[in-house]
Amino acid sequence: MPVTVTRTTVTTTMSSSSGLGSPTIVGSPRALTQPLGLLRLLQLVSTCVAFSLVASVGAWTGSMGNWSMFTWCFCFSVTLIILIVELGGLQARFPLSWRNFPITYACYAALFCLSASIIYPTTYVQFLSHGRSRDHAIAATAFSCIACVAYATEVAWTRARPGEITGYMATVPGLLKVLETFVACVIFAFISSPYLYQHQPALEWCVAVYSICFILAAVAILLNLGDCTNVLPISFPSFLSGLALLSVLLYATALVLWPLYQFDEKYGGQPRRSRDVNCSNRHTFYVCTWDRRLAVAILTAINLLAYVADLVYSARLVFVRV
Repeated sequence: MPVTVTRTTVTTTMSSSSGLGSPTIVGSPRALTQPLGLLRLLQLVSTCVAFSLVASVGAWTGSMGNWSMFTWCFCFSVTLIILIVELGGLQARFPLSWRNFPITYACYAALFCLSASIIYPTTYVQFLSHGRSRDHAIAATAFSCIACVAYATEVAWTRARPGEITGYMATVPGLLKVLETFVACVIFAFISSPYLYQHQPALEWCVAVYSICFILAAVAILLNLGDCTNVLPISFPSFLSGLALLSVLLYATALVLWPLYQFDEKYGGQPRRSRDVNCSNRHTFYVCTWDRRLAVAILTAINLLAYVADLVYSARLVFVRV
C-alpha cells in the first residue's frame, strides 16, 4: 500500500531520492561517495570496531554483555548487506521492499546501539578493574555511541517529508511502529522471569497487553516490508487506526495495573528498593528484580505515549494506490 506525505501521504512507488536531495547512484562504487553511502560506511566501521575491541579481550559477560555483542555484530552484518545490495544494484531482487527496509533497519539499529551504549557501560564496564580490558570496553562504548548517532542521522535524512511520496515506514507512524516493537522487546527481556507476574492475574493481563500490541505492530511492519498490505480483509488505513486505538486503550490499563500491583503494598507490591535483597549486591552483571519492575513501568509509559502519537499521526496520513 503506497503513501504520500502532504499532511502526510503514503504510497508504494519507488522514489529516486535518497532523502538528501540528490538521486541515489545504484550499482556503482560511486554510491559510497554520496553522503548516505559515506554515512553507512561510518556505521559499518564503528560497529566493526566496537565488537572487535570487545572480542579481542573477551570483555563481555552475562545477558547484558551478550546483548551488546549481538547488537554490534548484527548491525555490522545488516549494514554490510545493504551496502552490497546498493553497490550491486540488487534492490529489485531483494526479497523485501527496498522502499521500506533501509529506514526500518536504520531505526532499529539506532535503538539497538543506543541500548548497548547505555547497558554495556552501566552493567559491565563500571565493574571492570583498570587495565587493558577496561580500556577496550570504554573505547567500544564510544564507537557504539558513534554508530547510534550515524544510524539516527540516516533516519533523519531519509524519513518522509511533507508532500513527498514515500513508503509507510518512512513516515512518523511507521517509525513509531519500530519504537513500539523495540520497547516491547525490552519489556519482554525485563519480564523474562515468570515470578515477576505469575502471582497476580492483573500482572498476567499486563503481559498479555504487551504481547498483543507487539504482535499487531509487528504484523503492520511485516506487511509493509513484504509489500502485501492488500492481503488484509479491511483497508490498511483502517487497520492502522484500529491498531493504534486498541493499543492505546490496552496500554492505558497496563500503565495503571503494573505499578499498582508491583509497588503498592496493599496489592502485594514492594514499594522500596532497599527491601529487595537482589539489589543489595552492587557488583553485578544483571538487573535486580525491583529495578526490572521499575523499568517495565517506565517503558509502559513510554510505549503508551508512542501509541498516542501514532494514533494522532495516523489520522494525518493520506494513502494512495499506484
